[in-house]
Amino acid sequence: MTEKTPIRMLHDRVLVKVDDQGERRSTGGIVIPATAAMGGRRLGWARVAAIGPHVRTLEVGDRVLYDPEDKAEVEVNADTYVLMRERDVHAVAADRLGDSQTGLYL
Repeated sequence: MTEKTPIRMLHDRVLVKVDDQGERRSTGGIVIPATAAMGGRRLGWARVAAIGPHVRTLEVGDRVLYDPEDKAEVEVNADTYVLMRERDVHAVAADRLGDSQTGLYL
């Protein structure tokens, strides 16, 4: 079947596309390969692809911070996404928030 099936998210569910998790650079400029083990928990960034009708603070296209350890991956049309609840999102980086709702500039 080559047709794309539309997906509608339910309740407070959020579907995100994980940002490329290739190599990173430390603040000193050292390249850290993607296969390097990091100590402690490391949060990851993703882009919101779809939201359910009861999601109140996110919009499609927002960049969100989440915990990769608490994820449920799903493959849709050969792309891998992460499914989570809105409450599992730790932070949002979006231009539409303005100065009154955030104390950080990411």
